[in-house]
Amino acid sequence: MGAETQKSNLRVVLLFLDGVGIGKKDAAINPFFCARMPTLTTLCGGELPHVPFKNKSTDQSEVIAINATLGVSGLPQSGTGQTAIFTGVNGAKKFGRHFGPHPPSILRQAIAEKNIFHQLKTIGKSVVFANAFPQRFFDYTESGTRRLTVTTLSCRFAGLPLLMAHDLQRDEGISADFIRTQWPELGHSEIKPISSKTAGKHLAQIAAQHDFTLFEYWLTDHAGHGQKMAFAVDVLERFDEFLSGFLETFDPSHTLLMIVSDHGNIEDLSTKSHTRNKVPCILVGRQRRQVAHRIKNLTHITPAIIRLFLDL
Repeated sequence: MGAETQKSNLRVVLLFLDGVGIGKKDAAINPFFCARMPTLTTLCGGELPHVPFKNKSTDQSEVIAINATLGVSGLPQSGTGQTAIFTGVNGAKKFGRHFGPHPPSILRQAIAEKNIFHQLKTIGKSVVFANAFPQRFFDYTESGTRRLTVTTLSCRFAGLPLLMAHDLQRDEGISADFIRTQWPELGHSEIKPISSKTAGKHLAQIAAQHDFTLFEYWLTDHAGHGQKMAFAVDVLERFDEFLSGFLETFDPSHTLLMIVSDHGNIEDLSTKSHTRNKVPCILVGRQRRQVAHRIKNLTHITPAIIRLFLDL
């Protein structure tokens, strides 16, 4: 009975950071070394990852570096890395080159069949994509003026509804910026600002109701392209506060937290483009060492999560 109870209590939370690589320890170009990030620093054993870097195991986490190029020449791109992470499919190799945030039609069937939401629902697991979207997003997509990314396309294929403004207002969804400051401008005056830490607590509450929870933080990639140190620092510090709020109620005996990125960008503000730097994968909590040993590249994230549920 005890083993069965432990099995039923397994939770996996995947925090996806868009455009975060492991860069130089140089505060002139790398905002990680200007920002105050006590929570992430503690998780990483007292020092944030930087080159040169070796995989490390701490009292709280496994911190590994992953090559994001996927064996394909050219700069890694969002669609490339996200297809690999959320489906286990090397879309760059299948397509013949790296591609941007909107996957080409040749990969739609693979995304439909292999996306992590679909695979987990097939084995009876409850899943949620915790990002909440304003009504404007749905208006654009329904009119055909906005294409879907790998995550939102995966939700559509898996029959998983995207969360809306009313979910956010009930604290059952998370704003992409954590703090909700843009929502009134998007037509939702009823949505009031909160702190990043409070948003992290909300994610913990959401995750407690599902076997698998995904949250996508794309502002890191946006800040990298913008090349503004002050904004990049703010984006990173927001994430650290969010992580702090989440960890306040985190139960490592029942939950595995995975933090992973798709390609480098924000760690080098001297360039507007993506980088070829390796990306971090940080695992905290249940079965972290076993899962870390299964991850050698971005295509191993989804299979490792599926196997974790099947093995227990």
